[in-house]
Amino acid sequence: MLALGSSPEPRTRQISWLTCWIALYVVEALPTCPFSCTCDSRSLEVDCSGLGLTTVPPDVPAATRTLLLLNNKLSALPSWAFANLSSLQRLDLSNNFLDQLPGSIFEDLVNLTELQLRNNSIRTLDRDLLQHSPRLRHLDLSINGLAQLPLGLFDGLPVLRSLSVRSNRLQSLDRLTFEPLASLQLLQVGDNPWECDCNLREFKHWMEWFSYRGGRLDQLACTLPKELRGKDMRMVPMEMFNYCSRLEDENSSSGLDAPGPSCTKASPEPAKPKPGAEPEPEPSTACPQKQRYRPVSVRRAIGTVIIAGVVCGIVCIMMVVAAAYGCIYASLMAKYHRELKKRQPLMGDPEGEHEDQKQISSVA
Repeated sequence: MLALGSSPEPRTRQISWLTCWIALYVVEALPTCPFSCTCDSRSLEVDCSGLGLTTVPPDVPAATRTLLLLNNKLSALPSWAFANLSSLQRLDLSNNFLDQLPGSIFEDLVNLTELQLRNNSIRTLDRDLLQHSPRLRHLDLSINGLAQLPLGLFDGLPVLRSLSVRSNRLQSLDRLTFEPLASLQLLQVGDNPWECDCNLREFKHWMEWFSYRGGRLDQLACTLPKELRGKDMRMVPMEMFNYCSRLEDENSSSGLDAPGPSCTKASPEPAKPKPGAEPEPEPSTACPQKQRYRPVSVRRAIGTVIIAGVVCGIVCIMMVVAAAYGCIYASLMAKYHRELKKRQPLMGDPEGEHEDQKQISSVA
């Protein structure tokens, strides 16, 4: 109960003023949402996908954790496009027209854990592009125009778990590029024009090690040479690359040789001899034709294995037959000798001995 003589109006006015002040403070504290984008204050997500944007909105809140920019018309991004977004954890730039990314565009994204660059037109990547995102766990570079991955691109990604480079123009990969990825669990490399030659041999070793430690890897189907077209690189025996070591030996030996005259296909014009002097023999500048090593045909290798197996099988069968024949012959001879001892006549009987000799000669 209220005391006598007291009025509730001053107290009610104080509560209303306090409520208005708190509401005004909360409205001022809330970040503004970019125009036409959808923002979620609970998950701190800003969704600007499918709006036909050609530039990144400049008023993205600094506290944003997820920024969705997929299905737009982004073709070029400045190096400051994501400046001051240090809280960003997920960035999706899929299905745009990006062809090149500045090396320092992700410099402020120190907490980034997922980066989607799927279905763009990216042809090259700067080796320092991801050096400032050590917490990155998922990276999708599929469906682009990448012809190579620069050495050192993944050096600063110790916790990367999944990587996709599917549907690019990759023909070979360097093993040293992937060795820093100690936490990698999933690698997608399919739908690329792989050339299964000496340049891919070391990466084959890394793939075998990656599969051995439990990593998941899709099919790396060879495009060249023709003998290996459509075959998974992991299934190609290492004997197919023996010629690579021979090429390396030749290159190392040629590098140790003394430098000589340049090898040219066109023979130089002979110098005119002086009158009265004998012409001197000129050194030969013809280019020696080196034998070009080619990988052994898979059909020939399989045929050789089949023929060797058939020959070994025939030899084994012959050995088994010979052993069986020897056992049968030995058992028959032992049986004959036992019967011969049973029928042996008394000593001094010449007729019995004569009959035994006849039996022995007939058996022989």
